[in-house]
Amino acid sequence: MSFIWFIVIGILSGLIAGKLMRGGGFGWIVNLIVGIVGGVLGGWVFSLLGIHTSSIIGSLITSVVGAVLLLWLVGLISRKSHS
Repeated sequence: MSFIWFIVIGILSGLIAGKLMRGGGFGWIVNLIVGIVGGVLGGWVFSLLGIHTSSIIGSLITSVVGAVLLLWLVGLISRKSHS
């Protein structure tokens, strides 16, 4: 996959995860970062489960799942630090 696709999938997955987790996106740059880190996290989790994707849609789903997981973990950590 080309570098452009990584950026597009990162932005889309960060935007989708932002809307799912808090009702709105975070802006293009943060969506990109959340999406890319989520893609890595999602790929790692999916590989642990024996799930492998090869299409653009599969990569997007993997990234969204990872980004949602990332935002959930960040939410847990930030709640604990504010308590």
